[in-house]
Amino acid sequence: MFAIIQAGGKQYKAAPGTVLKLEKIEGEPGDEILLDQVLLVSEGDEVHVGRPNLPDKVVRARIVDQGRHRKIRVLKFKRRKGYRKQQGHRQYYTAVQIEGIEDRAADV
Repeated sequence: MFAIIQAGGKQYKAAPGTVLKLEKIEGEPGDEILLDQVLLVSEGDEVHVGRPNLPDKVVRARIVDQGRHRKIRVLKFKRRKGYRKQQGHRQYYTAVQIEGIEDRAADV
């Protein structure tokens, strides 16, 4: 069983037990979060596709870590002009462990 979720403008394949590095989400390690933008759920041979989302499905996850990715270098350069500019960037992330894919009715 797996689901395709959308978080932070990107799409991720979420299966129970996997750890995903999502865009920064507020919360402390150990907090439980619900990811409700579920685009697709596959249960064996059965596949449910949303248009664009599945309103009755939710992915339950637990925050494992808050951190920053490796530094990337951004270099701007114009030839023959003596212009060079270098910048670095480290993107914040939230590592979450997927606990399960559930029906929204079970949460209420």
